[in-house]
Amino acid sequence: MSVRVDGKKSDGVPEGTKRLSRLARIVRGPKPENVPAVVGTVAALIGLVDILAGVVPRFRWSKVHSLAEVLPGSVTQLAAAGSIIVGVLLLMLAHGLKRAKQRAWLAAVVLLPIGAAAQLVYRHSYIGAILSLLLFIYLVWHKSSFYALPDPRSRWKVAANFVLMGAFSFGLGWVIVGSHPDQMIGDPPVIEQIEHVIWGLFGFEGSIRYTEHVDYTVGYSLGALGLLTVATTAYLAFMPAYPAAVLTEEDEDKLRELLAKHGARDSLGHFALRRDKSAVFSPSGKAAVSYRVVSGVMLASGDPIGDVEAWPGAIEQFMALAKRHSWTPAVAGCSETGGEVWTRETGLDALEMGDEAIVEVADFSLTGRSMRNVRQMVKRIERNGYSTKVRRVGDLNAEELEAVQKAANAWRDTEDERGFSMALGRIGDPKDLDAIIATAHKDPEEGEDCPFGDLRAMQHYVPWGPDGSSLELMRRDRSADPGMNELLIVAFLQAAPELKIKRLSLNFAFFRSALERGGKLGAGPVVRIQRSVLVFLSRWFQIESLYKFNEKFRPRWEPRFVVFPNSRDLPRIGFAMMQAEGFLELPRLLRRRPAPPKDVMDDADEQVSAAEVTRAA
Repeated sequence: MSVRVDGKKSDGVPEGTKRLSRLARIVRGPKPENVPAVVGTVAALIGLVDILAGVVPRFRWSKVHSLAEVLPGSVTQLAAAGSIIVGVLLLMLAHGLKRAKQRAWLAAVVLLPIGAAAQLVYRHSYIGAILSLLLFIYLVWHKSSFYALPDPRSRWKVAANFVLMGAFSFGLGWVIVGSHPDQMIGDPPVIEQIEHVIWGLFGFEGSIRYTEHVDYTVGYSLGALGLLTVATTAYLAFMPAYPAAVLTEEDEDKLRELLAKHGARDSLGHFALRRDKSAVFSPSGKAAVSYRVVSGVMLASGDPIGDVEAWPGAIEQFMALAKRHSWTPAVAGCSETGGEVWTRETGLDALEMGDEAIVEVADFSLTGRSMRNVRQMVKRIERNGYSTKVRRVGDLNAEELEAVQKAANAWRDTEDERGFSMALGRIGDPKDLDAIIATAHKDPEEGEDCPFGDLRAMQHYVPWGPDGSSLELMRRDRSADPGMNELLIVAFLQAAPELKIKRLSLNFAFFRSALERGGKLGAGPVVRIQRSVLVFLSRWFQIESLYKFNEKFRPRWEPRFVVFPNSRDLPRIGFAMMQAEGFLELPRLLRRRPAPPKDVMDDADEQVSAAEVTRAA
């Protein structure tokens, strides 16, 4: 009940009680789930202040720098390099703190008392020391908010990098110190030169003096070497965790049992058997989610596998694992039913990412005006002397299978097999004998170099339940006639009734609806702009070409969705998806090689390292 007091509405609660309640909320601080973000933001701001203080000389004497002197962790030394090093460390630490990393929390707890001592000894700043200790107490009090596990494999990399980079920096620094003998004041002994190098790497000013401006050159050079050592070590210490990529035999057997019972539900189910993916199972074992971690995003592919009633249990395990490592959970390519379950069980959001082309075998025919282009292309290729074969992998003899495998590797566009959503990454595995191989053949002409005999193109189809197939791989000889992919798909669809295949899943057409709507008469300006952007991006990512290729076979379109936590996570998730699918590649020096499978984590912690989306052009 509310009453009016002096013309103002009141809820009957005394004003003093309200003030006490607000004061209690302030004293209590943010909610536990918000503590990492708050602490990380504060650390990042302090780091930026320190970097500016080191980079801009005037800034070091400004009023802002006077404020920085009393902030925790901002140990600004006489040497500008020292300030930069501290700032970079704080920025690196801030990222780990925001991600609730245990290692970042431990580093902060260790560094803050040291920072407080430095404030007292070097700056005589009691306020800074007190604030450092207050932040230290705050972190200890909220220890439970920093739960995310690090990557066990990175510990040795951190130690090795620190030792090797430290030795390199020290050696090069010694050369720099002794490279200006004419400008050096006096003749300092070796021990004094060593001390000068060590102090310089930490950002302090040593005892050796130079004439003219050499002091600045040597000081900044030593500081830069120390900064390089600290930055690379901090990067390895706080980078996101990528556990070993492996699908154990036991997990694979469980997935095959689930696919045998429920594989007809999702055309992407068989791709969960790619052995550089990982799987997490529901407590009952009746459902599973396959995933890969890319750039800190825990990316699931397709719908959960298994009984729909057990999906929530598998999704719960997936989300718990993502929270445990502070990964961003996301799902790429789930169906409408899968998207509804994901959003209902997790509170995540969903966005349509494109459509899957599905061809019903019974409805397919080359007759009619709409199929004229495909029909003419197939007839022309057949007149040029090409023939096709469509067989189960188990029906190929050893020589034929070996030729197909070698040809597929030789005709690959990239050095490594890539893919994620619709790629298996292998051909002819003893456990995949029910897959289907379609091949195109033509006798080589005189003088023509054909290392694989008459084999000119191949396609690989994986099972989609007992009566369906999903196109997994398309490869062709570059010297073969255009239209090999159309020829083999038509051959597969014509042979499908004998193989008891009733439906075929082709590729995804990303953003198909936007491309289709934008090309229609009367489309609005926003839709036209969207289409123009997609056509422009198609120069690199084959967005429009995949849509046009699939449209040739008059498929029905099934929408596919991406599931994500927040809109601000979409750029990061999109970048991770393009990495996983092979559209983007990091420079070789920045790639992380998957470690051999070891018992470094719990069974549910193992995950994938690389995959490929089949390109249809």
